[in-house]
Order: sequence, then C-alpha cells, then structure tokens
Amino acid sequence: MRSLGLFLLGNIAAWEPEALEAIREQARKDDNWRVQEIAAKAFDRYCHDRGYEAALPVIEDWLNDPHPNVCRAVSEGLRIWTGRPYFSTHPELAICLISQHKAHESIYLRKSVGNALRDIGRKFPDLVEKEVSGWDLKNEKVGFTSRLVNKRKKL
Repeated sequence: MRSLGLFLLGNIAAWEPEALEAIREQARKDDNWRVQEIAAKAFDRYCHDRGYEAALPVIEDWLNDPHPNVCRAVSEGLRIWTGRPYFSTHPELAICLISQHKAHESIYLRKSVGNALRDIGRKFPDLVEKEVSGWDLKNEKVGFTSRLVNKRKKL
C-alpha cells in the first residue's frame, strides 16, 4: 500500500507540492527497500513532468537533505542520469551533484553514488575519471565508492 501510494503521488507531484513533500517524508521514514525504490521512481516522475532543468533546485534541495534515504531517492531515481533530458547534455553537472555524497556515512547512499557514476562513465568515461582522480582514496568511504565506480574496468 505504501508503494502504491508513492507511485500515485509521483504522478501528481509536479502539480501538487504536498504530494512531493509526502514522497520526501515517506523516503525519510520508511526503511523498506521496495518502498525506497518506488520513492526514487516517484521523484524521477516529478522531475520528468516538471522538466529536469526546471527541477534542478528541488534536486539540489533533496541532495542536501540530512537523511540519506532522501538523497538516495535522487541518485537512484534519476539513474541513468545521462539518459535523462538535460543531464544527457550536461553530464558534468550530474557528476558533480552525485559526487558530493561519495564519503557519506550511509553505505546505502554510497552504493547508489558509485553505481550511478559507473553508469555515467559508460558514456562519459573521461569526465568520471577526471572527477574520481581528484578523490582522497585514503578515506575508507571514498575508496569504497571509487571501487564501485571502477568496477566496470575489471570486467
């Protein structure tokens, strides 16, 4: 029922601010991974309906939320970022937005960041490599995220 509710809210969130806030609140409080996936999809639906460029202030706001599930709803919801309008022509912005959570306390969020950057790296390997090359890999959390980004190179 929670997932269905989030799905429906995602379809009206671009026109009903209360719906978007309800998605955010559910992402904050619900630890069920299935519900989290639907929250991410609902957020993407909001961005799609609003237009990804027009949604940038909300994307940034959610990425600055103190709760990792809200941040993850963005990083996971907009995957594959460069498959989305606006970010397909501005991949450096997507990389910058996602990378800010490379050292987050939440492994759940860091996994999403690493996987999203790896996805972007398939189309824009030089941009992702440039970003990751500046990371402090001595930091255990950053190193973890970096390994996820570079996982594709081992295949």
